[in-house]
Amino acid sequence: MYLDIHKETEERMEKSLKACKDELTSIRAGRANPSLLDRVTVEYYGTQTPLNQVANISAPEPRMIVIQPWDANILGEIEKSIQKSDLGLNPTNDGKIIRLIIPQLTEERRKELIKVVKKVSENAKIAVRNQRRDANDAVKKMLKANEITEDESKQAEEKIQKITDKYIEEVDKLMTQKEKELMEV
Repeated sequence: MYLDIHKETEERMEKSLKACKDELTSIRAGRANPSLLDRVTVEYYGTQTPLNQVANISAPEPRMIVIQPWDANILGEIEKSIQKSDLGLNPTNDGKIIRLIIPQLTEERRKELIKVVKKVSENAKIAVRNQRRDANDAVKKMLKANEITEDESKQAEEKIQKITDKYIEEVDKLMTQKEKELMEV
């Protein structure tokens, strides 16, 4: 009954949290992180393929990412894809591997990125709140249909609120962590 609603709501909130985490990871923090390239796709045999499926990506130094494709014929494609992405990185190709030097972030760029982080976090919180509303609506429908009692309805809504608070707190933690990472010089 309403226990299913709790479980389903928590699963949906978990997905929202994961989406937020993934989006925050792709925001460049002035430090080399192979996950920056997670959203980059490359034209490979006529198909858009994620970069990490056609190359080995590593960060041997704090400010450098090295991309070593398994097929040297796609070096040019990888280069084009990185330039077209919104990462603002310039790849250097030596014929075997591609190096990406991660530039130091300016104070202005850090502030812009913090605004982006806050926006991403706020969108995640909105998604969590929407899921809370949907769950509460489902509980109200069950109450109206006399499937649960008034007390069970109150308990269910309190539990839904606790779950919501937990996920909002998690989103806040992620946001604070990313802001701290961005402000490191």
